[in-house]
Amino acid sequence: MNWAGLYTVLSGVNRHSTAIGRIWLSVIFIFRIMVLVVAAESVWGDEKSAFTCNTQQPGCNSVCYDHFFPISHIRLWALQLILVTTPALLVAMHVAYQQHQEKKLLVMTGHGDAKHMEEVKKHKMRIAGSLWWTYVCSVVFRLLFEAVFMYIFYMLYPGYQMMRLVKCEAYPCPNTVDCFISRPTEKTIFTVFMLVTSSVCIILNMAELVYLVVRACARRSQHHSNPSSAKGSFYGHKHSSEYKQNEINQLLTEQDGSLKDMLRRNSGLQEKGDRCSAC
Repeated sequence: MNWAGLYTVLSGVNRHSTAIGRIWLSVIFIFRIMVLVVAAESVWGDEKSAFTCNTQQPGCNSVCYDHFFPISHIRLWALQLILVTTPALLVAMHVAYQQHQEKKLLVMTGHGDAKHMEEVKKHKMRIAGSLWWTYVCSVVFRLLFEAVFMYIFYMLYPGYQMMRLVKCEAYPCPNTVDCFISRPTEKTIFTVFMLVTSSVCIILNMAELVYLVVRACARRSQHHSNPSSAKGSFYGHKHSSEYKQNEINQLLTEQDGSLKDMLRRNSGLQEKGDRCSAC
């Protein structure tokens, strides 16, 4: 999988994230994706060929391996990382939509030059309004995916430990056979490390969720306690998405009104011309 492409997309979201969100993204790429690509894939590279059972019965090794390892650790971790980072793409799409609205407003107000368009791309979006809801939903989905995969790992591999010896009696094995797992200690260490980093990500997501809710409550209480300052802050934050959308609607309304005035004037001139010709 091309993890570099995912990193490029999420780096754009990182610019608009909170400080805790930036730490979460660093943990994802440094301690999870890099470890998965550099070290873990080589450890589990020979898991199927090195899984041996003390029997020569054809098909016994494959059946026992499928019984004890229904899904590979590497593929399960890759699926986990994809689903955990996908909610951040919602924030990226929302930010792109707001930037498109800003560019549209600049073009309508006559500031659609290259300099202003570049400033829109570099502008950091304020996490408020509809963007706040999108960001909170993305954090909640990240928490749910992390918790679900932790439960899946616990159900598939109780105790998160790789056994050195497992006993298999599945068909077509002639009887109960002993099967041996290659490098069980090393695999256990990597499994515990990945689960610890997943737990750290859960803690960071919970902390970010609490931070966003507390910050929103503090902003709302400040708004209710001092409405005059809230009004000033409204004019101070004219680049918010709600204000820009209202301004766009106002400009469109003004254009419609001016068009109606022109039509009225033209109809009035035509009536005067008809009267003069009648005289």
